[in-house]
Amino acid sequence: MSWTLATRTEKMNPSVIREILKLTEKPGIVSLAGGLPSPRTFPVDDFARACAAVLQHDGAASLQYAASEGYGPLREAVAAQLPWDVDPAQVLITTGSQQGLDLVAKVLIDPGSRVLVETPTYLGALQAFAPMEPVVQSVPSDDEGVQIDALARLAGSGTDKARFLYVLPNFQNPTGRTMSEARRAALVETAAELGLPLLEDNPYGELWFDAPPPAPLTARNPAGCIYLGSFSKVLAPGLRLGYLVAPPEIFPKLLQAKQAADLHTPGFNQRMVVEVMQGGFLHRHVPTIRTLYRQQRDAMLAALEREMDGLDVQWNRPVGGMFLWLRLPEGMDASALLALAVERNVAFVPGAAFYAGQADPRTLRLSFVTASSAQIDTGIAALADAVRALQERSTL
Repeated sequence: MSWTLATRTEKMNPSVIREILKLTEKPGIVSLAGGLPSPRTFPVDDFARACAAVLQHDGAASLQYAASEGYGPLREAVAAQLPWDVDPAQVLITTGSQQGLDLVAKVLIDPGSRVLVETPTYLGALQAFAPMEPVVQSVPSDDEGVQIDALARLAGSGTDKARFLYVLPNFQNPTGRTMSEARRAALVETAAELGLPLLEDNPYGELWFDAPPPAPLTARNPAGCIYLGSFSKVLAPGLRLGYLVAPPEIFPKLLQAKQAADLHTPGFNQRMVVEVMQGGFLHRHVPTIRTLYRQQRDAMLAALEREMDGLDVQWNRPVGGMFLWLRLPEGMDASALLALAVERNVAFVPGAAFYAGQADPRTLRLSFVTASSAQIDTGIAALADAVRALQERSTL
């Protein structure tokens, strides 16, 4: 049989992260690569009780086809927890927030149209946008996110106007950086002046360590933003439950794209989450996640200070989330380092995969939430040894 592939498949590529995760199957390897929540945070017992309750009290409906918009009580709960006035009718329950990216891409991107992203940006978003064949343009960014002057230059006008800017203001994947209050205010104001829609992705916003982040971009201009959220990081990723909040004029098309994709997100999962969240569960549960992840971050920072001494390696200090961003000395390449690291039983993600434009080969992403403190110590020591080996190789 001769299969003729659509030309758009040329834009589809395997996830670099998923390929690297295969390396972690090697016995004894310490993975600092995957962006996986810690299984220690999964409320298994609570879901067991919720499962029994849903099947006992609403079993038939939970196992039946359902409305594409999502389960009404869950949409209401999402709207109620957001820090601006949200009509539940604007909430669309998605099969993970990754599906939200896919739906937005289908509705807003034409082949050859421009999309703006941060430098660097979330790899999964680049993968979601790619089949729609846009021109993805990277906006120069600093420790606070996109640079406003650069955004104004790149937004374009007329037929060349960018369709939207995709941005992760809180504990960004991959860098872990957080956008300041001043930068958020300037970004929303500038985007409104330019008529540039914002696609705000906030899967990590509740994972702050010492103080909550500033208000979302969408809270400042709901009419100019689409907001994506997720239950993966605060409950469990295996549920595949996310949501988007969209202005009324764009919501119907996103809903139609959802209907064409999978009809609806599993109603059983939605009901279980509603059942689990009864009685303010998230207010009790999420702080335990923050405490664990703060401890893991501190363990990684301490290990980096100890093991990287004298190596001219730079890293940041995220104030929430799951990731830390590291930069190697001048002339080094994180992809070359990965092979040496795996030989020493530690894995990470080279930063080049997260760039839409010119990549910085010296960068890499470390995840601190899945490995134990002891594994972090072992992994960072092995990583430092790999850096030394690469330095020695480059001087030969």
